Amino acid sequence: MPGTSKKANSASVSRKTKAPVFHLHVENSSKRQPLFQLREETYAAAAKRHRPLAARLKVTIGWDGDILDKQLKTADFMINSNPPREGLRERAPRLQWIQTTGAGIDGLLPLDWLPADITLTNNSGAHGDKAEDYCTMALLLLQTRAPTVFANQRDKKWIPIFTTPIAGRTAVIIGFGDLGSAAGRAAHKLGLKVIAVTRSGKARKPADAACKVGRIDSVLPKADFVIVTTPLTAGTANLLSRARLDLMKSTAGLVNIGRSPVVDYDALLDKLEKNELAGAVLDVHSPEPLPSDARMWTARNVIITPHISCDDPRYMDFLCDTWFANFARILAGKPLTNQVDRKLGY
Repeated sequence: MPGTSKKANSASVSRKTKAPVFHLHVENSSKRQPLFQLREETYAAAAKRHRPLAARLKVTIGWDGDILDKQLKTADFMINSNPPREGLRERAPRLQWIQTTGAGIDGLLPLDWLPADITLTNNSGAHGDKAEDYCTMALLLLQTRAPTVFANQRDKKWIPIFTTPIAGRTAVIIGFGDLGSAAGRAAHKLGLKVIAVTRSGKARKPADAACKVGRIDSVLPKADFVIVTTPLTAGTANLLSRARLDLMKSTAGLVNIGRSPVVDYDALLDKLEKNELAGAVLDVHSPEPLPSDARMWTARNVIITPHISCDDPRYMDFLCDTWFANFARILAGKPLTNQVDRKLGY
């Protein structure tokens, strides 16, 4: 666990304060969306919000590995969406903490490359408010049969579809962490009963009920809506298989804001095109961006969005503020929040 005991002593010392100064290296990728790049001006604004803590840091910012190897030699901490893996301890002898820029770390699994004495934290918590808005929208779109209405619009067909109010329906939410809780709040505010599917079989409010993942087959037939928010792990890949999709009502809709491999999309599109499910709102895909010839573009009863459900322009501001809060915990000798469990993979 990072702290101020052993490795803090390896930090340089400020001549003014006599306090250790730690080296934070930020590594950016020019291939990522600007939203996920921690640029100099964003860090500078955060440093002003946290002046006493920022005074304890030497910060370097690199792009696409241009200065990475040099900075790793003295870095105590690193912020990076895709940390270097090969020979990390030898390349970074002082490194004690890596902060990822995303909440999901499925691209880093398995964590056998991560030295046991380096703590990995993610950006969980950054997505809740936006995810709640998106799920509210998605649930109402599905309840009003908007995917079918929009398809009829494209086909220039005037086919009235009348639906009941959404209150009283049931939403089954797979995963009930930051995103799942946000989906639960959206569903609860719309008057839905919320059933959470979790690893432990327990979930906090606003869930009305919960079951273990191993019992998911018992709740899928009850769902008017299934919302996927779970991280991608070995245990959740293809969780919604063709057989499990067959358990859902033909009038049910599906929302995915988690990871696409959790759902068998080929099976899902088959069922949607046969009207064996009412509709889907899908924000996550594989690959991203979707190629122009992807079946998803022209599938019926589907609304696709380009991975925008959970992120907003304040994303890096949130990351910086939570990072500084954790840095304060290091200085106080306290455990970090948002630590990734190496066994669970999230």
